[in-house]
Amino acid sequence: MKRIINTFAAVFILVSAFSACAAPPLEEMQRARDAVTRAENDADAVTYAGNLIIRAQDALTRMQSEADSKNYNAAKEFAAEAINNAERAISEGMSAKGRSRTEAETLLDSLQNLLTETQNAINNARNVPNILLDFDALQQDMDKARSLYDEARQSFQAGNNQDAITKSQSVRVLLADINTRINNAAFDTSRKQ
Repeated sequence: MKRIINTFAAVFILVSAFSACAAPPLEEMQRARDAVTRAENDADAVTYAGNLIIRAQDALTRMQSEADSKNYNAAKEFAAEAINNAERAISEGMSAKGRSRTEAETLLDSLQNLLTETQNAINNARNVPNILLDFDALQQDMDKARSLYDEARQSFQAGNNQDAITKSQSVRVLLADINTRINNAAFDTSRKQ
């Protein structure tokens, strides 16, 4: 009799333990869905930490698959992974935006001097006798560089740091090309003298 009671007690404990694990982790799953939705709707996270959002979405898909297969412990783990990746995406997006703002601002500040120096180089080259330069083409490129700089400045002021960086880098390339043409022409002119 005592053996039967112990057997029933053991079975009852096992059934209780399994029934506790047999319920889907609905609260964790909903928190995971909410966290991923927040990350998907965070512009900075999308722009700067898209890889983490993809990982969070993948964990969310696996969470649902495990829950559908009644593997609730695995579903709970994937829910935690989705939450972690989504929260990291938001945090890293915010940090990256700050870094990109600093980078854009630094680039724009450096371009002000480069624009002035390059225009001065064009003006000085005009005074070099017998220099072989297409000053109209140089001035067109210089105007294009100024226009791109203005667009980059507007993008920066609008909070679009990535666009400001891309346009600033294009300005830098244009100015480097103009200066290279001037330097090459000045070198060629000095060799002929």
